[in-house]
Amino acid sequence: MKTFGGEVLFLDRSDINTDEIIPARYLTEMTKEALKPYLFEDLILDGFNLKEDITGKNVIITRTNFGCGSSREHAPWALESNGIHLVIAESFARIFRQNMFNCGMLTVELPVHIIDHLFKDYSNKTTTVTTDLQKNIFGFHTDGQNETIPFLLSEFDRALIEAEGWLEYAEAKY
Repeated sequence: MKTFGGEVLFLDRSDINTDEIIPARYLTEMTKEALKPYLFEDLILDGFNLKEDITGKNVIITRTNFGCGSSREHAPWALESNGIHLVIAESFARIFRQNMFNCGMLTVELPVHIIDHLFKDYSNKTTTVTTDLQKNIFGFHTDGQNETIPFLLSEFDRALIEAEGWLEYAEAKY
């Protein structure tokens, strides 16, 4: 099973679309790994440094409507090839969210006041997240500060994650 934790990349903007996650000009690539260097290449965000900010990050925390735009699996694939298996946001575009689970990756929606708190207390520090899928709890850790935050996960979404994606789930069930 994939790991759903690690160092956090904070993207403080709503409506980050699939073209910003992986530009359409790279959709002809033949493998997931070929998408790796182009993740967030067209993302415009104050203070965001593409080469420095992505390296070593395994979790994204962002605002509303993450993954809006075109309904392509390439966006989750680009995240996956960069070792990012968990995105936490206020909300997701429906198709992007399902594509993440179909790829065996985790998206979690948290209320705006919790997302605001995470940005306020953790975004300017090196922050790591741990995920306890059995208890539905995130652990946030930075410089002597530790906090747990519960989250909701449907049984079907959990089954997709445990199977490592839709194809594996369908193969085991049907």
